[in-house]
Amino acid sequence: MIELRQLVPDDWKDWRELRLAALSDAPTAFGSRYEDWVDAEEERWRARLALPGSYNLIASLDGSPAGMASGLPAHDEPDVRELVSMWISPDARGRGLGDRLMTAVEDWARSEGAVAVELSVVQGNDKAQALYARHGYALTDKSGDLMPDGINRELVLRKTL
Repeated sequence: MIELRQLVPDDWKDWRELRLAALSDAPTAFGSRYEDWVDAEEERWRARLALPGSYNLIASLDGSPAGMASGLPAHDEPDVRELVSMWISPDARGRGLGDRLMTAVEDWARSEGAVAVELSVVQGNDKAQALYARHGYALTDKSGDLMPDGINRELVLRKTL
């Protein structure tokens, strides 16, 4: 059974556990690195969950935390939201958690009056790209953020709501 839980800053320990697992499992899939967060103080974790306008979720599978995602206001477009920090634990992949998290973030974005959701994905992350395509996301011509390797950039995908 899949359950979603919206997080508040007091849930920082749960977020920390999953985020560090994500950064450890997929070190090239995120703009942040494990080393950037492993020694972070409680205040930094709380601040991440308290970003203005954020929507932060943990997905549990049969009672165990197994995935996460966040929605954030876009920096440059007030009527767009971003899907960020998406990750599913390896043993829970292919069981519908990604679909549930994406749908929840999209529903939240609609409730916020958004007209679109954007996300970034690392080139070569074919399974994530397939999930996003299945949900109607298409490649944009935007230049994604530079990855920690200082060479590659993320791909930016968008879905009109």
